[in-house]
Amino acid sequence: MTLTGIKWVNKNVREKQIKDVRNPKKPTYFGYRKLSQDEKRQKVNRHFDSVARRYDFMNTLLSFGIHYPWKRKAVRMMNLSAGQKVLDVCGGTADLSLMAAGYVGATGKITLYDINWDMMAAGRHKVIGSPHAAKVRYVQGDAESLPFPNHTYDAAMVGFGIRNVTRMEQGFREMHRVLKPGGKLMCLEFSKPTNPFFCRVYDLYSFYAMPFLGELITGNRQAYTHLPESIRMFPMPDELVQILETIGFANIIYHRLTNGISVVHLGVKI
Repeated sequence: MTLTGIKWVNKNVREKQIKDVRNPKKPTYFGYRKLSQDEKRQKVNRHFDSVARRYDFMNTLLSFGIHYPWKRKAVRMMNLSAGQKVLDVCGGTADLSLMAAGYVGATGKITLYDINWDMMAAGRHKVIGSPHAAKVRYVQGDAESLPFPNHTYDAAMVGFGIRNVTRMEQGFREMHRVLKPGGKLMCLEFSKPTNPFFCRVYDLYSFYAMPFLGELITGNRQAYTHLPESIRMFPMPDELVQILETIGFANIIYHRLTNGISVVHLGVKI
């Protein structure tokens, strides 16, 4: 099957790519491009190296600033408490970490975890300039192999990052492993708008305006072509519920934001 143009791939393709990457010798996708798993890891890292310095600015520009209320809503839905330990996987420039830090109080701790140091460094000034700097620690590493003991965290969250993890299921399994029994998972990710007309407008914006602006401002058109492609390869909300249930999460709910452009999933480790 050739994946070209503006296309939300079908369920069979989405399921196949998830099953295939369970075998490290099987290919995967970087956007619509098929390549080896090692090549994808390298391309994802280079992608974020290239956009790190302008990542926050471009997010705000391309989303018209709406990514901030999405993130605030997602963190608020976690119902975090004072003193809790929270893991921010693919935490990047620290938006979710800082929002969560406001809920866990002086005795709480946030671990910002990301494979790309340039992304973490790009948001470091926000952490240093906030009242939460002492609560946030940085750890660099792969989401597929978290360097933390079992049952360490009260909550784990991942915002707009899990679709870039080569073995997405393994990333969720690792989050499940490091959560305490009763610990909460939150995943905030892009999805397909529910209104057909709005979806078409969103498609045109994603595949024409976003790459144009990406090239104009960052000089990297490919990075902002990969973004809409990777969204269209990602599981639909009901499909992600099934994946999380298979891993061992329970009481899973999801909430669509802005006509379904983004979706918050919440689950609990029993």
